[in-house]
Amino acid sequence: MLSAAIFVPLVGAGVVALLPASWARRARPLAIAVAAVPLVLLLAAWARFDPDGGAGFQLVERARWIPTLGVSYAVGVDGLSLPLAAMSALLFVAAIAFPADVRGRPRTYFSLFLFLEAISLGVFLALDLFLFYVFFDLSLVGMYFLIAAWGHGDARRAALKFFLYTLAGSLAMLLAILGLYLATEPRTFDMVEIIRQQPVPAGGLGSALVLLGFALGFAVKTPIVPFHTWLPPAHVDAPAPASAILAGVLLKMGTYGFVRIVLSMLPATFQRFAPVVAGFAVASIVYGALVALAQTNLKRLIAYTSVNHMGYVMLGVAAAGSSLTGDGGPRAIALTGATVEMVAHGLITGALFLLAGSVWARAETYDLDAFSGLAARAPAFTAATVLAAFASLGLPGLAGFVAEFQVFAGTFAVYPVLAGIGLLGIVLTAALFLRMVQAVFLGPLPERWATWPDINRTEQAALAPLLALVVVIGVAPGWLLDVIDATAGRLVGR
Repeated sequence: MLSAAIFVPLVGAGVVALLPASWARRARPLAIAVAAVPLVLLLAAWARFDPDGGAGFQLVERARWIPTLGVSYAVGVDGLSLPLAAMSALLFVAAIAFPADVRGRPRTYFSLFLFLEAISLGVFLALDLFLFYVFFDLSLVGMYFLIAAWGHGDARRAALKFFLYTLAGSLAMLLAILGLYLATEPRTFDMVEIIRQQPVPAGGLGSALVLLGFALGFAVKTPIVPFHTWLPPAHVDAPAPASAILAGVLLKMGTYGFVRIVLSMLPATFQRFAPVVAGFAVASIVYGALVALAQTNLKRLIAYTSVNHMGYVMLGVAAAGSSLTGDGGPRAIALTGATVEMVAHGLITGALFLLAGSVWARAETYDLDAFSGLAARAPAFTAATVLAAFASLGLPGLAGFVAEFQVFAGTFAVYPVLAGIGLLGIVLTAALFLRMVQAVFLGPLPERWATWPDINRTEQAALAPLLALVVVIGVAPGWLLDVIDATAGRLVGR
């Protein structure tokens, strides 16, 4: 089941790419159908998943790959990976279905999205470090070409900067993987076995270097300050569906890696450096919100809010790893909140970037000063944007509030001062989104936008499931928390 979720879109990418030219118009519906298969399979996996099924992973599939090196093909899910994989599959369906200018190359465009979907799901489902690294690195390829070939502005430079930054980070991670592998006995890349062995001793320079390698790779991917500078140009110049995937899925590979590898395999070493990670997280929260508040470019504003929200995730992860003893309740709450924030951010920011794409398709500008009074012309567009913006600023009753409340509730028990400073980010986020809503939707309607068309049925259909889940998680989050909480509790030793 899980292997099919990875290989169906991978095979589908090849099929779509090789469609005859006369069938090019069928590339989109075929890609949507193929992208929906992993979503259906992961929903079936969700139905079979038992949150109280004991420690470890479920629905595991294994096969020998490179036995001389201890490398295997292994996939499985737990309460952390399953929600992220399901959210990613849904976001890919929405991004592929969302209207975009494919510039006469629909087969290549949609095949790249399907390739990226397969690779992204592989990252979240992999249970072998070598396999994890292969998927993690290949994600750069699909996104690079989507930005460089279908972006606007200085897209090639933005794509190159994205590729080089994240490649450098992944090379640091590769060295850390080798260090972890050489510490195992017998040699293995099996993530389950490494978690069981805990092969790297807590003290000493070696463990610190291994953690540093992983931290650099994941910090660039997340990204957290000061490793974030590749993100704004990549988002601004990328096509909107690619931006949605970049923010909603690829950034989560970094935060997921912190939990799956650093927190799970190096808990004692991570405990030593958790206050440092928490400090960088708070810097990302405040800096991301402040810089976003100063933006006049809609897409750049949304991009910097991703830096801010990934700071919330990392603050929860740092709180979760702050101790190996004592009451694990607050630390489990923080880790559950961080995981919910990953899911919520994917849905909310994915929707915001798709809505930014609607703006570009109609005006070919993201300049906030160019707009005013659009609420009078586009009620559906207004409602969708306001809902997503309020969810992002943490309004109660929406998904962002559920995540951020748990992150801060857990963190206050561990780092009360840092949590207090981090709360400033929520105030700043509220200010920047209210400013955005006021600039775009309120006031007099300029004559140039007198015929502004509302979002069409295709755009509404792509956005509807994302925004509906934002409301459902905000109002009744129990079904999601039950899946996450058991795994979070086990990771912090509750």
